[in-house]
Amino acid sequence: MLLTLLLLSCSTTKFVPDGEHLLSRVHIVSQHDRSLAVKAQSYIRQHPNSKWFSLVKVPLGIYSLAGRDTTKWGNRVLQRIGEEPVIYSSSMAELTRYNMEQMLRNDGYLHATVDFDTREVGDKQVETIYYLHERNRYTVTSIKMETDDERVAAIIKADSAASLLQTGMPFSIDVLDAERRRITALLKEKGYYRFQKDYITFEADTAHYSTNVGVKMNISLFRDNNSYVYTPHKQYRIGNVSFVSGAGLRLNSDELAACDTIEWDKYRLLYKNEIPLRLNVIAKNTYIEPGELYSQSVVDRTHNSFAQLSALRYTSLRMEERPNSSILDCYVMFEKSKRRSLSFELEGTNTAGDLGAAASVTFSDKNLFRGSELLSLRLFGAYEAISGLSGYTRDSYFEYGAELSLRLYGGVLSSLLPLESQRRLQKSSTLFSIKFDSQERPEFDRQILSGAWSYLWSKKAQSSHKLDFLDLNYIYVPWISDTFKRDYLDSISNRNSILKYNYENLLITKLGYQYNYNSSVGAGRDTQRTMFAVRTNIECSGNLLRGLNSLFGGHRNSEGQYTFMNIAYAQYVKGDLDFTTYLNIDERNSFVVHLGVGVAYPYGNSTVLPFEKRYFAGGANGLRGWTVRGVGPGSYRSSDSNIDFINQSGDLKLDCSFELRSHLFWKLHSALFIDAGNIWTLRYYREQPGGQFDIKSFHKDIAFSYGMGLRFELDLFVFRLDAGMKALNPAYHGKERYPLLNPDFSRDFALHFAIGYPF
Repeated sequence: MLLTLLLLSCSTTKFVPDGEHLLSRVHIVSQHDRSLAVKAQSYIRQHPNSKWFSLVKVPLGIYSLAGRDTTKWGNRVLQRIGEEPVIYSSSMAELTRYNMEQMLRNDGYLHATVDFDTREVGDKQVETIYYLHERNRYTVTSIKMETDDERVAAIIKADSAASLLQTGMPFSIDVLDAERRRITALLKEKGYYRFQKDYITFEADTAHYSTNVGVKMNISLFRDNNSYVYTPHKQYRIGNVSFVSGAGLRLNSDELAACDTIEWDKYRLLYKNEIPLRLNVIAKNTYIEPGELYSQSVVDRTHNSFAQLSALRYTSLRMEERPNSSILDCYVMFEKSKRRSLSFELEGTNTAGDLGAAASVTFSDKNLFRGSELLSLRLFGAYEAISGLSGYTRDSYFEYGAELSLRLYGGVLSSLLPLESQRRLQKSSTLFSIKFDSQERPEFDRQILSGAWSYLWSKKAQSSHKLDFLDLNYIYVPWISDTFKRDYLDSISNRNSILKYNYENLLITKLGYQYNYNSSVGAGRDTQRTMFAVRTNIECSGNLLRGLNSLFGGHRNSEGQYTFMNIAYAQYVKGDLDFTTYLNIDERNSFVVHLGVGVAYPYGNSTVLPFEKRYFAGGANGLRGWTVRGVGPGSYRSSDSNIDFINQSGDLKLDCSFELRSHLFWKLHSALFIDAGNIWTLRYYREQPGGQFDIKSFHKDIAFSYGMGLRFELDLFVFRLDAGMKALNPAYHGKERYPLLNPDFSRDFALHFAIGYPF
């Protein structure tokens, strides 16, 4: 607030020359339709100085703090960080007026006009107001097509049901242009390789004292630029399909002549040195067939299929027209990538004040069996000093392990299927992984052995699917400290069933499905005002083993649980939904809303969820007024910091966040946020009083926090620092319940450092 007051006290017109004016505001007024005023915003050619959080022109204030002597380092820094004043330009205003007028006329308001006016709003400051006079909108009453190319006309008429032009629709230049693009794409699918949208023109026929428009679409013949002869458009077919490896990405006759050649089936391979891929892999990634009509979507699909192969670095697809014919020879040209790589990662950690370090090394082979299979072997380790524990022989945490994964394109047995079936599977992949993780803490040793078989596919760029056929996790606890066992696991007065369950050997056999959708993929951020992303997940565990126990019987342990190979297994069902929407207010400000809901229910062989499957609240990606795992469940209040990382967990999660993000200057961004939510248990547990979910009173357990964050955006990373304050704490009563009105900095403040955005 002090910084804002200081900047506002500076003269924002300090660098505005005499006789000129600072552009303070731009306003658009529409006679009839407010949506047209919103649309016209994108045609403004001169915007006022930007505002932080759409409220205050801080960048202009920073610039105004500088002195006039630019030889001084401090003045140059302030001007570089800030934003120089936007001086009103009458020529830019006139250009804006003209563009808005053209927008209205293109949208069917053929007699629309736009006026603008300026008025002084302060010392050397003006605002500009644009007035949209739409008048009557014209309507399409008839549609005709005229062309001398009968085959093209027949194709267009056969697809007339998909036409964007309909009688009775408002006349719109944008729709006419979209129809040109649609017809061009249609013809390119039907073999018309050289057809361009410029061959399509429209004539609009209007009459006096009428708002009716007759539209005539003209499709001209093909013009040879050399002879200027007009002929019907050619319908091309595919001739030879050749693959070129190691000879560059351009068709060079000398390079091609120096290549070795292999011919198989209906294809030909030209290569230098070595063949990077198996021939059947090349074939099943190729959708272009000799003798078929040229199709732009088939060409794009082939290019994208080769581009996704990790064994290839570059891919290019070339079409060569044979002289005096309607045959296209296709060349798929690619260069192999470096097959093997070794990478290292090193990071520092800080867990509630306990410092540590972690490191990993990863070996990758991008073409294990010459089919673009990706093999990855990762070795990792971590160390952290632990403080605040007494009665234990250790004072540190040590973790080490290894992970091996193999990713195959298509299904496991796809090579046994017909070629066309293999091609349909090429947008999918199968992932196998196995991982061993050993953790040594002062309280216990814990080892996890996991293996997974997953299938991933994507039909559209915006969406992806993942099906976990099998995900096995064996949790083995070989050692527990006598102190921890005595105080928490065996003590009758302090017996904790949730804690005890999570320090026993356990088998988790998971089946699951995940779906992700992001509307911004494939579209630039500036092209969409509103974007959203959805993530869903559903999984279950133990049902198959429980079914076998029901059919054939099985052994039960002392706790009454069925076992498999003398190991108790978990049984539960879990579902999650995350929704995030982004609203771009302007080029520097955006508003983001995130909603997360999750529920997991233990049943059958389990009365408690495994620790890895429980929900937690608080931290850098949730309620930022609390530390990690510092909230809930419900109104539960922490009493023992040594075990509350178990007790402060639940079966149901609800969180919601609102962020107003703003670009400050250079690579520095900021955000104001409000977070709300909590976790609950679905069953009553003695160790978690106040934690059970009640549909009638759960709203009283919603925790609130607020704060501000700084984000440093680099090309590959976003470093984030968020400072949060509690606003409503359901774990307390009386004045302490409302920190917003009775703040205690030592109790209610939390600082989070993280990499990446919270959502």
